[in-house]
Amino acid sequence: MEKDTRPNFLVIVADDLGFSDCGCFGSEISTPHIDALATESNALRYTNYHVAAACSPRGTDHHIAGLGQLQEITRASPAHAGKPGHEGYLNHRVVALPELLSDGGYFTCMSGKWHLGLKPEHHPIRRGFKKSFALLPGCANHYAYEPQYKDPGSEPDKFFETATRALHAEDDVLLSRLPDGFYSSDAYADKLMAYLDNRTEEEKQQPFFAYLPFSAPHWPLQAPKEVCDKYRGFYGSGPEVLRQKRLAKLKALGMVDPGVKAHPMVVVDEKPESWDDLPENVRQASSRAMEVYAGMVDRMDWNIGRVIEYLKARGEYDNTLVLFMSDNGAEGASYEAMPLVGGRIMAHVDKYYDNSLDNIGRGNSFVCYGCRWAQAATAPSRLYKMHSTEGGCRVPLVVKPPTSVATGASGGGGLITDAFCTVMDIVPTFLELAGLEHPAQYKGRQIAPLRGRSWDYVMGFEIAGSGALRCGDWKITFVPAPKGPQRWELFNIRDDPGEVCDLAEEKRELFKEMLALWRSGTNTRATWASLVSP
Repeated sequence: MEKDTRPNFLVIVADDLGFSDCGCFGSEISTPHIDALATESNALRYTNYHVAAACSPRGTDHHIAGLGQLQEITRASPAHAGKPGHEGYLNHRVVALPELLSDGGYFTCMSGKWHLGLKPEHHPIRRGFKKSFALLPGCANHYAYEPQYKDPGSEPDKFFETATRALHAEDDVLLSRLPDGFYSSDAYADKLMAYLDNRTEEEKQQPFFAYLPFSAPHWPLQAPKEVCDKYRGFYGSGPEVLRQKRLAKLKALGMVDPGVKAHPMVVVDEKPESWDDLPENVRQASSRAMEVYAGMVDRMDWNIGRVIEYLKARGEYDNTLVLFMSDNGAEGASYEAMPLVGGRIMAHVDKYYDNSLDNIGRGNSFVCYGCRWAQAATAPSRLYKMHSTEGGCRVPLVVKPPTSVATGASGGGGLITDAFCTVMDIVPTFLELAGLEHPAQYKGRQIAPLRGRSWDYVMGFEIAGSGALRCGDWKITFVPAPKGPQRWELFNIRDDPGEVCDLAEEKRELFKEMLALWRSGTNTRATWASLVSP
């Protein structure tokens, strides 16, 4: 069999990584391997790249693909029950990219977080992956420590069965236990390299599509102690100081305008609002959680480096398009404030975990870092994950093309671009590079068309009660109370990425036109923002 010279694809996704959490986007966290990707001579760093504001909906309009809301919300929300596009799994109105690539001659494999369906018929092996090792729900203990399943008196509630149990499957086999010494980021990188290493001779002649979606740095915040200790004392001054340092670095890198007006921090779920007014023990625990978060990002980067070195050692790196991104903005929710499941989470944590200061970050601890640290990572943008503001939807993207593809970058350091693009642009780009087309029908069923196209089109966002619509430089945003004004606002995102200056009155006609566009796109599906907006 002759070698197929079409490009390989390696897609790496971080879970809840903030806009400025990598060194090449202004962070103090050590990410040398991501930084090296971003600064290769033909690489691109995108500062205006947008995704859905939560982790499972991505890749197309998630209201079409079956994940109009997170699975965990859909199951508990009568407003979404039975609505098309809210099935809670990747439905068959869309064809998945690995299905098309596999049919088109690619070897396909994945290792990491799936979150697109729990039942066997929805596993990745059924959606185009030749080999897969998948965390099926949205998150899990990174060390596979799940004491509730060994407690004879425990009846794990519905949320913890489906959203935080270490429920993995390899191909079509559910795994009852994971190996000793399991740590999510290490294990996912190991398994992906094993799949590539164990290809048959025939498969090695094919190009590959490898998908590496980490579950880090999603809570619970856990990482090897020696990595976390590198950041001991880094964060004692608090999140507002970190926010200003990150923002200054972004300006120095030319990634935001020097005159940008950052949106003020919004602190609703955590009291008191001021960091300095918090008790000393609370500040210590919060700073320690941020140290662990940094350790998770650091360890993820180390594993990315291992995969890159693997490809280089086998002569496959130069012909590989490597894409690194976050699935949504930084996670700012506090467990106790989470709608629907907050009380259950706290009861579970209090019963089984040790969150004493010196134990934070270990496998038997269970902490998040809250809205203050999240907004340090999303500055200058507004809010964070689960909001259709820039803080929820604007994330880092690094693309290292194969050497055969020219990007316009020249010399060292790569290219930083502020061109508007979205996660929905990835599939048509990959298909074009692979010489494949998106079908109107697939295996006898009608398929929804791709939504990615030129960067001038109208783009809507909606998740968990907040909504937005983007058209060129203009954006309307709805943020429900208490984190927003409970009304639609209008912003010029190029001039005001922090969404600070509402121009709805000044640009009344434009505002009305965009609001009409929003309503025309939401009148046939259940959306919380359309139900609560005027």
